[in-house]
Amino acid sequence: MSAPFPLAIDAMGGDKAPGIVIDGLAVALERHPGTRFLVVGNEAVISPLIAARPQLAAACTVTHAPEGVPNEMKPTAALRLRHSSMRVAIDAVAAGEAEAVVSAGNTGALLALAKIVLKSLPGIDRPAMAGIGPSARGDFVMLDLGANVQCDARNLVEFALMGEVFARTVLGLRSPSIGLLNVGAEELKGDERVRQAAEVLRASHVSPLFHGFIEGHDIAGGTVDVVVTDGFTGNVALKTGEGTLKLVRDLLRQVCSSTIAARLGYILARPALERLREWLDPRRYNGAVLLGRNGVVVKSHGGTDALGFAHAVDLAMDMVTHGFTAKLGAELRQLREEAAARESAASAAIP
Repeated sequence: MSAPFPLAIDAMGGDKAPGIVIDGLAVALERHPGTRFLVVGNEAVISPLIAARPQLAAACTVTHAPEGVPNEMKPTAALRLRHSSMRVAIDAVAAGEAEAVVSAGNTGALLALAKIVLKSLPGIDRPAMAGIGPSARGDFVMLDLGANVQCDARNLVEFALMGEVFARTVLGLRSPSIGLLNVGAEELKGDERVRQAAEVLRASHVSPLFHGFIEGHDIAGGTVDVVVTDGFTGNVALKTGEGTLKLVRDLLRQVCSSTIAARLGYILARPALERLREWLDPRRYNGAVLLGRNGVVVKSHGGTDALGFAHAVDLAMDMVTHGFTAKLGAELRQLREEAAARESAASAAIP
């Protein structure tokens, strides 16, 4: 078999697909010249859009998939669509024809299909959704963002390893710091599962990177590079942060247009405000990643534009180019060896 495509693209997923997907691929190709894309969707619809861009056409191979997955469709129903663009794209990763899949389609369906088709990496009990956000010290990664509402200590430890490898692979951090989100920074705070996870991390090979417990204000403060929590808490924190950013943008817009003096002040401050807008632009952080599966799965926001979708493609390319899956596999093997050594030592200590 020839070399696999770096990415399989679900061209029919998203609120404005396939147009916005094809436009986003054109932007991504400018950043990653020489890349090949396996574009999956209704060939009669997407082929003319691709053909209108000669450079993109040279980089794309189209695979026909007659069905799409509607946003309102339940995951169980999506599993029965064997020829949807989302399913065929994920099947390509499972078959080794592509190394990653990017979709802006139905989130529940994407998670369900990845679970059934791609399976978990050895040593992973549950996968996690991870996303990048801005902080006072730079970008950070947080997981889980909603794939697992309830987690035990083992899950949190695995999330920490996945987040650490992600931060090295995508954020380019040599020694990313890890923090467990808790109700306080003191060692006795939190429930049993969080305290147990902290004990395992302190005894593991990532101990030098483990900061300890962090609180909610530490997320935006940039106290750590990797924020680890369960899916319920992570999703609430994510949506709260998104709402706060939107509130700040709306308030700035109102203040800057409230009076003539304010409008004049805005004109003077516009260069600085433009830099702030670019830094906080949600399109820059578009793309949540399902970590722990045997293949890279990136979920783009369904309502994003071409630039936002291109950022999701960038994210997937970074993970593929820098060997995220192989690096995570090595970390998991080391964690299993450490666990086996502790069990052996404990057994030897029993008279």
